[in-house]
Amino acid sequence: MVAAAATSAFSLIASPPPDSGGKTSGKFGGTVPVRVDVRGVKSKSASSGGLKVKASAQAPPKVNGTKVGVMDGYKIDDEVTYSPPPRTFINQLPDWSMLLAAITTIFLAAEKQWMMLDWKPKRPDALTDPFGIGRIVENGMIFRQNFGIRSYEIGADRTASIETLMNHLQETALNHVKTAGLLGDGFGSTPEMCKKNLIWVVTKMQVLVDRYPTWGEVVQVDTWVAASGKNGMRRDWLVRDSMTGEILTRASGVSVMMNKETRRLAKIPDEVRAEIGGYFLDTPPIVEDCNTKLPKLDENTADYIRSGLTPRWSDLDVNQHVNNVKYINWILESAPSPILETHELASMTLEYRRECRRDSVVQSLTSVTGDGVDDLASSGYIECQHLVRLESGAEIVKGRTEWRPKNANRFGSVIQLPAESL
Repeated sequence: MVAAAATSAFSLIASPPPDSGGKTSGKFGGTVPVRVDVRGVKSKSASSGGLKVKASAQAPPKVNGTKVGVMDGYKIDDEVTYSPPPRTFINQLPDWSMLLAAITTIFLAAEKQWMMLDWKPKRPDALTDPFGIGRIVENGMIFRQNFGIRSYEIGADRTASIETLMNHLQETALNHVKTAGLLGDGFGSTPEMCKKNLIWVVTKMQVLVDRYPTWGEVVQVDTWVAASGKNGMRRDWLVRDSMTGEILTRASGVSVMMNKETRRLAKIPDEVRAEIGGYFLDTPPIVEDCNTKLPKLDENTADYIRSGLTPRWSDLDVNQHVNNVKYINWILESAPSPILETHELASMTLEYRRECRRDSVVQSLTSVTGDGVDDLASSGYIECQHLVRLESGAEIVKGRTEWRPKNANRFGSVIQLPAESL
């Protein structure tokens, strides 16, 4: 029955008679004409013996005392009057949305006009993109990348810290491998190295700092690689002021291969040599290799010792050992405060002996040599010896640093590279 009634109702809507409404039998007897409007609402006109229903009203309803119009052909019997809502503080407030929209539009228009009038940069280096990944230049042999010195990369002297510079060197080395298309699924490893489970580890690093850049400066870092002996690779870096070309930092580092599983050094396989050999640049090191043996340092010969140093999770790299830059932080932990306050690091030589893991506890040892050791603040150039070791005594990294008084004369001559490599 319900289905039949529903079918009948839809048939009336879908196919209305062209000149009159359909008819149906009323429940209370007799036939009642049925009129269906466009909304599907059925209204029954009065007939004898049937239920009378008024389908329209005489006046529209009132809302808050105001008449509201209704659709033609659909009225209600009585006027409906709604009482206004109570007056409160909230509904008495003006509508601020229109004012806010107008103010926002004015400011956006002013900003757009200002950008159109002042589109030229005030400084030429504003055109330099310090955030780009870099590019390969000089016939594919040198990788170049710019870095802007950010506010959180400077120290108490308002210049970039040595850690910042070392991070830039590491970043360009990895981006060089990536841009050259040699980056496998490892951290700086080539596809063939990944197949053989090999990684690069740094064994020696030498850095000369002529001047530390300041906040807002943009530095240009060039890096390239060369062979180092039979089973090593040397990487050189040259850091300049991107505006003036002034040389700021020079660095050279030697890396060898290690098996990621056994943690033992390995020879460079022929497949890997074929991958990287075409990128070797046959030039002398930008920092002349200092073969002077670093003296032995222990708790008896050290002037300053800092113990209980442990790596944090953020100090580990993807190979699960402490990042090389962290060792520099540990070295400076035991450097005397008068040197840090009155001198700046001019050069550094690091020899890496073993890796440091997350659960290691290390010591930092420093000895000071040279004249004026008793009065470090007024001393001229100062040389220090450093050792970072496990508390068990095993050596992690040995180092030597040279310090110059702040604002002293910089280094003189610089090793010249072939013209085609600059």
